Amino acid sequence: MAGGSSNYWEDLRKQARQLENELDLKLVSFSKLCTSYSSSRDGHRGDSNSDTTPLLNNSTQDRMFETMSVEIEQLLAKLTGVNDKMAEYTSTPGVTSLNAALMHTLQRHRDILQDYTHEFHKTKANFLAIREREDLLGSVRKDIETYKSGSGVNNRRTELFLKEHEHLRNSDRLMDDTISIAMATKENMTSQRGLLKSIQSRVNTLANRFPAINNLIQRINLRKRRDSLILGGVIGICTILLLLYAFH
Repeated sequence: MAGGSSNYWEDLRKQARQLENELDLKLVSFSKLCTSYSSSRDGHRGDSNSDTTPLLNNSTQDRMFETMSVEIEQLLAKLTGVNDKMAEYTSTPGVTSLNAALMHTLQRHRDILQDYTHEFHKTKANFLAIREREDLLGSVRKDIETYKSGSGVNNRRTELFLKEHEHLRNSDRLMDDTISIAMATKENMTSQRGLLKSIQSRVNTLANRFPAINNLIQRINLRKRRDSLILGGVIGICTILLLLYAFH
């Protein structure tokens, strides 16, 4: 009976160690999965051209996370069952002489189970927190990109409207300048016309006031014409005489 009980205890210990080794490997892989998930999110953050590949990778990682979580929970449940059987065995009346050593071994396996359970829940909570945070940030980035795309179109339209408005303002300014130049030219010509009329009026006034001067001026003009005619006649006669002399 003692030999059979000893073999039963050893079988339980062997099962516990095997489950603990499997759990250790699973937890290491589980932790790496969480780290790689966070790294893939950080590596593609801000890359507008990576909308498809990161989503596919993270979707695969999400499925792996669910699968590994179920496997680890099953292993923890099996290890808990083995520890319960070991606790029942230590309570058997036939093994009271070895109870202290058995209790020490059982406590060590319980501590390992507790550590693995704590590590699993901690890693799982970290993974879920990272996924929730990244999903939230992805949604915010998508909203920002959508807002920027709409704002870009609106800004482009606003810029075109502003340019067109500026062109119209420049055209109005040129028209105003042209009209101002034309009005200034008209005023200048009107002013010169008035000045000429004023000079002519003054000359007429002077001529009317001093008729002798007017008569003198007329005589001078007549004499100048007469002198011009005489000089022209003399020049003509001399030319004819020279031509006759030349052809004689």
